[in-house]
Amino acid sequence: MNIAIVGTGYVGLVSGTCFAEMGSNVTCIDVNEAKINKLRRGEMPIYEPGLEELVHRNVSYGRLHFSTDLASVIDDVEVVFSAVGTPPDEDGSADLQYVLEVAREFGRNIKKYTILVTKSTVPVGTALKVKAAILEELGRRGVDIPFDVASNPEFLKEGAAIKDFMSPDRVVVGIESERARDVMTRLYKPFMMKDFRVIFMDIPSAEMTKYAANAMLATRISFMNDIANLCELVGADVDSVRQGIGTDPRIGRKFLYAGCGYGGSCFPKDVKALAHTAREHGYTMGVIEAVEEVNERQKTIVYDKLAARLGSDMHGLTVAVLGLAFKPETDDMRQAPSLEVIGRLLDAGAVVRVFDPIAMDECRRIMGDKVTYCANLYDAVTGADAMALLTEWRQFRMPSWPRVSELMRGRVIVDGRNIYNGEELASLGFTYTRIGRK
Repeated sequence: MNIAIVGTGYVGLVSGTCFAEMGSNVTCIDVNEAKINKLRRGEMPIYEPGLEELVHRNVSYGRLHFSTDLASVIDDVEVVFSAVGTPPDEDGSADLQYVLEVAREFGRNIKKYTILVTKSTVPVGTALKVKAAILEELGRRGVDIPFDVASNPEFLKEGAAIKDFMSPDRVVVGIESERARDVMTRLYKPFMMKDFRVIFMDIPSAEMTKYAANAMLATRISFMNDIANLCELVGADVDSVRQGIGTDPRIGRKFLYAGCGYGGSCFPKDVKALAHTAREHGYTMGVIEAVEEVNERQKTIVYDKLAARLGSDMHGLTVAVLGLAFKPETDDMRQAPSLEVIGRLLDAGAVVRVFDPIAMDECRRIMGDKVTYCANLYDAVTGADAMALLTEWRQFRMPSWPRVSELMRGRVIVDGRNIYNGEELASLGFTYTRIGRK
């Protein structure tokens, strides 16, 4: 099958590469000529485990192509995916200008039946706007060309996106016609030969499903962080509580880990957008708005714990920050707790030494020379009065604590992801603080 994907960000590039890996002929399109030229040279704009190898392989086999011009390939494709960004406006709503521009470009250029599938995360009702934009362009051309719009939200986890796409637990597709259903079935059947897990539904329900899924996961995280904060006050241990409730099959174990808050490109944006959609319809989603409030507060908790030990005036003090990405196995720092913590440390006058296995270049792009970039964990803690862990990368799990003790000037450790053994650190003279334990 010949398909085009507009947008070579995280969703578009991963999706296009995986479709190509399954045998489709894919053209990934972006208006950013510099990004397309880099991709043609084999340079990746994002980090995702296994993606670079997959891109190179499918380019070499002639199944994956890159272009800046949708019009040049649209005659040959059956499906166009829209995977452009939907950044939040100041009021929390999703900015649809890029989504609607893809729709207009689609309407200006189709000459035969083609499906425009929205893969970007968009508010309920966006498909109606997309269809209207296409019809407007067809009207200007004075032609009546059949087309369909569909919604196919992504549920990829950064760090495991290729596995998620190649072997999905489900695929949600919103459609309006049997013709569109047949095309989307043919597209996804190779991914699920034995157990076809495509859930077809109406388009508004598909649009809502994406937001509801992310909001539910964000709710579990904020709920456990709220529980963790109360555990500290009453002398309970959030790890024990997590085990106690996670073994209940009605609750389950996933997304019940307390920490320093969620970040990334999806949860913060989607929670805000869902709450905004509700307000547009005269409804207040009290739970969802509380989820966002709890998370914003939680992002400051590591700094608050550092300030409780070091004082609010940190001039002359050095703090090592381990982990910059919002989660392991990605270089994504969008809405990451590290940005909040580092910003507050700098405002307090501290010297901040940072290390992340992957996100150092991204941090340089965002923060410039405001922090000191280090070669590894041990370099970061050298001369530090305190160490803060913000991202639970595997290589941070078992450091040589005697060596850390020798290198650090101070003895304060704040664990924002609850991965260390407090008794072990106490035996070495560290003052160890974590989330959800007195």
